[in-house]
Amino acid sequence: MVTPQPPQQALLRHAAVFLPAPVPRQGRIAFWAPDGDPLPEVPQGAQTRIEVVRPHGSGVRTRTVPAVALAVVDALPLLVHAPRAAVTHPATRAWGTAATHALTLAARGRLLPGLTPDDVDAWRAGPLDAEDVGHLRAVATALPYEGYATPLPGRRPLRLPEPEALVRAFLDAVTDCLPRTPAAPVAAGEPFAAQEPQRVPGIRDWAAQVAAGADAGVGISLLLDLSSFSLFDSGDGADADAEGYAEAEAAPGMRESAGPGAAGAGRAELRRAGAAVVQVHSLADPTLVTDAAQLWAGTAPAGFGPRARIDAVLALRRAARVWPPLLRLLDRSVPDLLPLSDPELEDLLGTAATRLAAAGVPVHWPRELARTLSATAVVRSTAPGSAIDGTAFFDADQLFAFSWELALGGDRLTPSEMEALAQAHRPVVRLRDQWVRVDPELVRKARKRDLGLLDPVDALATVLTGTAEVDGQQVEAVPVGALAALRERLTGDLVPLPQPVGLKAVLRDYQARGLAWLDLMTSLGLGGCLADDMGLGKTVTLIALHLHRDRPEPTLVVCPASLLGNWQREIEKFAPGVPVRRFHGGGRSLDGLAGGFVLTTYGTMRASAARLAGQAWGMVVADEAQHVKNPHSATAKALRTIPAPARVALTGTPVENNLSELWALLDWTTPGLLGPLTAFRARHARPVEHQQEEDGGNEAAVARLAALVRPFLLRRRKSDPGIAPELPPKTETDHPVSLTREQASLYQAAVDEAMAAIGASEGMERRGMIMKLLASLKQICNHPAQYLKEERPRIPHRSGKLALLDELLDTILAEKGSVLVFTQYVTMGRIIERHLSARGISHQFLHGGTPVVQREDLVDRFQSGEVPVFVLSLKAAGTGLNLTRAGHVVHFDRWWNPAVEEQATDRAYRIGQEQPVQVHRIIAEGTVEDRIAELLESKRALADAVLGSGEAALTELTDRELADLVSLRRPA
Repeated sequence: MVTPQPPQQALLRHAAVFLPAPVPRQGRIAFWAPDGDPLPEVPQGAQTRIEVVRPHGSGVRTRTVPAVALAVVDALPLLVHAPRAAVTHPATRAWGTAATHALTLAARGRLLPGLTPDDVDAWRAGPLDAEDVGHLRAVATALPYEGYATPLPGRRPLRLPEPEALVRAFLDAVTDCLPRTPAAPVAAGEPFAAQEPQRVPGIRDWAAQVAAGADAGVGISLLLDLSSFSLFDSGDGADADAEGYAEAEAAPGMRESAGPGAAGAGRAELRRAGAAVVQVHSLADPTLVTDAAQLWAGTAPAGFGPRARIDAVLALRRAARVWPPLLRLLDRSVPDLLPLSDPELEDLLGTAATRLAAAGVPVHWPRELARTLSATAVVRSTAPGSAIDGTAFFDADQLFAFSWELALGGDRLTPSEMEALAQAHRPVVRLRDQWVRVDPELVRKARKRDLGLLDPVDALATVLTGTAEVDGQQVEAVPVGALAALRERLTGDLVPLPQPVGLKAVLRDYQARGLAWLDLMTSLGLGGCLADDMGLGKTVTLIALHLHRDRPEPTLVVCPASLLGNWQREIEKFAPGVPVRRFHGGGRSLDGLAGGFVLTTYGTMRASAARLAGQAWGMVVADEAQHVKNPHSATAKALRTIPAPARVALTGTPVENNLSELWALLDWTTPGLLGPLTAFRARHARPVEHQQEEDGGNEAAVARLAALVRPFLLRRRKSDPGIAPELPPKTETDHPVSLTREQASLYQAAVDEAMAAIGASEGMERRGMIMKLLASLKQICNHPAQYLKEERPRIPHRSGKLALLDELLDTILAEKGSVLVFTQYVTMGRIIERHLSARGISHQFLHGGTPVVQREDLVDRFQSGEVPVFVLSLKAAGTGLNLTRAGHVVHFDRWWNPAVEEQATDRAYRIGQEQPVQVHRIIAEGTVEDRIAELLESKRALADAVLGSGEAALTELTDRELADLVSLRRPA
């Protein structure tokens, strides 16, 4: 292909648009300037003006703009160059991709002779396989508005061409140009070789036979039609439904082929269930689809050969072996529509569809069936209207209603709708003017909606964990009403508080957050455990809470005897003027209390519990609360007898030996929260502790317990991000790397295949496909062996990222440094591990399956300098580890959420780090990783969504935005 000259290359800055012609090879590519910039100087014959549609106010209007128009064959060198040029307009880049694909089709021999509607000779691209069609649709999806901005002639109101049809016409135009060269082995003036149009009406039958032979047969699919389905079986409703069917003429093919009597029978059958409409499609060109009725009537689109009917009947016969009801179609003169009974419809909605799909006969549901019913267990208060706050929640005599609640597409059904569903005896029902597929299990839940009553402890556990046990299974459960409001307050963002009046200290950020959290919990009357590490200022935080609450009753602080003096000095230092009294020793007294603090020891509290219980307290604080971790001890029992509207436990070690200690602390701060100890042991502690001993942890049990206690316990360590006061400098560097040829091929193939499927899907299915595509592209960018799931991979020279990692490690190890290498994939970690072993580099690997004891040993070995390279899975090692030996952190792949990456980086960049830390992010150039890095850097609107919710935000992109995000861009 000839390299375009500089004047032509200047056209790449401008938008290209394809102008089709009646004879495909006479089409043109026009370049125009949407922003009004001047066009480059070109030969006079190429200058022209074209009509385009532009936005205008809230509507659109047409404008005639200057343009440079080139014949398709003359534009090909420029278009092929377009995707590689950095200055190329997005519309021109898309047409360049289409041009490359057209040339590829021609090189593969995908050319078919044919005729235009005026009997002019024309080549067309074909036959197209599924991959070709997917590529076509991906280009059409990525085509910006400027690439098809020319209006269709003679249409009012204004209409633009469909991008997919326009791209298909362009492929035909390129194909029609290529065989017509001086080297064509046919004399000038012959059809299909000469440039000038040749009218050859006499070969139309031959051209149709060639096309039919190339198409290599047809296949069938079934489209479920519920337009005549009725909820009623008899009476006026049934008659009315039959009349409605007749008026709508929903199945004319059936009436024409079967006669009036059969039509009446068909209507009766349709009234009971539905119908399966037979569709016929070309096996070679999946874009050619028609109803069987049209094929038999001779009105099917061009492209179906004379054998199409025979092949369709043969396909039906084969399908009938899988699903016998289709045999009835073979008795019809036109096998276009199969009325279905209730059992047949239910079978088709179930296993029959899977069997037919496996036999090559897809079953398509109406779009409205994509919105399905869902059931959620709901917990609500039985008390009328009041909010739920404080310890009254646990003391309430009332129970909480527990029931199933059904929803359609996320919208809750009304009681009458659920009652109608409960009475349903069909596989589909009509709800809110749409057909809905019904799962028999959902009908059972609609019939038995009430699941009983919950006591306050079980209700709160359900609210916080989001799950409940029903019939021996864990199900999703949600609160409503006052319970939902309570959960929102417990789990929502903390509201910052002003500096308390009288506090002679400036709280650090984490201390201010601790104050806000303690205020929330005590204002609700629920209490809490502040479990900060020693030295992080629990005392000053509690003093600030006392000042903020500003209650007339004193605060009682119970602590070890060794801390009495420290408490008094801290109060006098940070809250001067606030009364402080020690209730300790022989002359202890509570007479004349007027607010302030009362300090006592655990021993004194135990001996004087009755006197302390008789005093009104604004708050009771247990410092070093692990002293009452045994709930059966006399000290713990005595502490429980002292009433208070707010209780706060302070400790750096909420759990030392077993989870019963956690129960003891939280059952004191929030009585009744975790239920009786025996029930807590059976329901939470035993599953967690038992599984920890055997296989490293029961994740579900741990997650339920964590969700339940998290709102009531605030744990911060000195090593946590945001707590460290001073750290050495940190340098962050992005390292772009090129894909290998193998990676680029896999990447492009994955994009082409996925975009075709994504464009034809919607809803949750589409979101799932997008997430799968993003995961596949990440893995390809990492290493082909990860994406291909190779068991014994050949590792070297296949990944640009791995090559750069080698260079980084060589430099770091030569300087006697240590490095952390994070990857979000365990499989990639194992590939890196195998590669480092082959290179003789000392290393170790930590991932989610690493036992706790071994995990600690790995950390110790790294911290001692025994192993310089530590490979870690991001999920398992992104938090909680102290790895300050490392001066380098390498993110082999990105999580696409900066907060997650920073947490991983902070394994090295934390308290105790004395050397500068260098962070290296490896990014595959020209890929989705590159685009995400740009978005995170530029903080644009999409970046904000990614920053907030990671990859999930990308599932909401339009097809065009997604194509722009994932398309492979070669560096200039």
